[in-house]
Amino acid sequence: MTPLPSVLLVDDDTTTNFLNQTLLTRLGVAKHIYVALNGEQALARVQEHCAELTPTPECPTLILLDVNMPGMNGIQFLEAYRQLPQAQQQASVVVMLTTSMHPRDVERVQQLRVDGFVNKPLTAEKVQELLRTHFPEQISAAG
Repeated sequence: MTPLPSVLLVDDDTTTNFLNQTLLTRLGVAKHIYVALNGEQALARVQEHCAELTPTPECPTLILLDVNMPGMNGIQFLEAYRQLPQAQQQASVVVMLTTSMHPRDVERVQQLRVDGFVNKPLTAEKVQELLRTHFPEQISAAG
């Protein structure tokens, strides 16, 4: 597998971030793994590194986004993210990584065109499925 340029973990739980970062590193998923503790930090990273014309290597190819966080939560992040220029949005695949969601929240997230849902905890099997679904060219590049 060819590693993704970068992954952004967005979760206010530092233990969850540590475990997910350890798992992604062990699996060789990305060259760089970044952490944001809330939606504001995540949005700032996207705005800074996913420029319309020339995204930097720090532009997250995959964003794993928690729903419930203090400050800007996952849904609020998605609302702001969908206001960015289309080129910036197309640079990243956004997947909700959560324990559970209220049906009202699921409906709102689907309206905001999230690329997928994964239930916590993140496992090697779930990561492989995400990669097969959203980055099949990365998998086949290993061959």
